[in-house]
Amino acid sequence: MDHIELFNKRMEYYEGDPQRIQHFTKVFEYCRLIGIMENIPEKEQFALETTALVHDIGIKKAEEVHGKGNCSGKLQEKLGPEIAEKMLNELGYPKDVIERVSYLVAHHHTYNDIDAMDYQILVEADFLVNIMEDSLTKEAALKAYHNIFKTACGKTICREMFDI
Repeated sequence: MDHIELFNKRMEYYEGDPQRIQHFTKVFEYCRLIGIMENIPEKEQFALETTALVHDIGIKKAEEVHGKGNCSGKLQEKLGPEIAEKMLNELGYPKDVIERVSYLVAHHHTYNDIDAMDYQILVEADFLVNIMEDSLTKEAALKAYHNIFKTACGKTICREMFDI
């Protein structure tokens, strides 16, 4: 099973919102790269890449319910899993993958209890993209580097990308 159908379904869901579509795609690519470089098991890599394609899927519903711009990380964690599960079930993803994706979507903005390599990589990939997209300062990137990044590959990318 590849991710082409999920990529297209997610693009359809966020039609007309290139910023969100590009964000998901960039996080996916960093998850793929870091996961491969860190040599995580194939099944874990598949779930990680799947999660990357839907990690912020709750933003749209959060804004529909709470108003434009009201899509905090906690709202994404609360609203995203149900949408991700529905999408993945429709595409025939395995139950164990859906369960892991749901867990990661429900926790990807919670940084104090990272319990597995796929979770760590997802957070690092999201940070790499958010530092750039949010135009964070070099000091903020350095703080994230010290507080968030744990994988060798993620640390190298962060250090070199943001010259820290």
